[in-house]
Amino acid sequence: MIRILIADDHAIVRAGLKQFLAGEIDLEVTGEAATGDETIALARAGEFDVVLLDISMPERNGVDVLKTLKDVRPGLPVLILSAFAEEQYALNLLRAGAAGYLNKEAAQSELVGAIRAVVQGRKYVSPALAQILADGVTGDAGTAPHAQLSRREFQIFCRLAAGQGATQIAEELFLSVKTVSTYRSRILEKMGMQSNADLTYYAVKNGLIQ
Repeated sequence: MIRILIADDHAIVRAGLKQFLAGEIDLEVTGEAATGDETIALARAGEFDVVLLDISMPERNGVDVLKTLKDVRPGLPVLILSAFAEEQYALNLLRAGAAGYLNKEAAQSELVGAIRAVVQGRKYVSPALAQILADGVTGDAGTAPHAQLSRREFQIFCRLAAGQGATQIAEELFLSVKTVSTYRSRILEKMGMQSNADLTYYAVKNGLIQ
């Protein structure tokens, strides 16, 4: 039996996922979390085979939760289930350790197949993400500025874009303010931007923050 932890701040989404998965004899939802902190606490204490993680979570966003989960439970596969399109987040989250990325509009059969794939130790790549990856290899698509960021740079970029200052980011990520400032400079340079306001405008325009 595959034990599933659903992490989504919307009760109706969790209920819908449970209903979808109830008909599968090898899948069982054994935990639910409505916030990032709840997700981490349950993952630490419980026995799960896979986490279905939303990106937009209270307290901590999905990027931060994923980073922490990979630190505390490195062998636990995390399947991102998000309303954001693949081209907005998928590449960065796969680099950050996600086992797969699936849009919430995906068919039930695709979700079930993705869960089984990541539990078996494979990466799950949706057809839409596969096309993005193929375009990148063949040079048919330009690379989005945020796709050039490293895992840590992307994590800090999301926080800067959401309006957090260097001191707050440093405290929450256990870094020095100087280190955060260095990352900020690197992020601005890579993305060709001048200020935090530019980062926020970019993130909102591309649906990376709400």
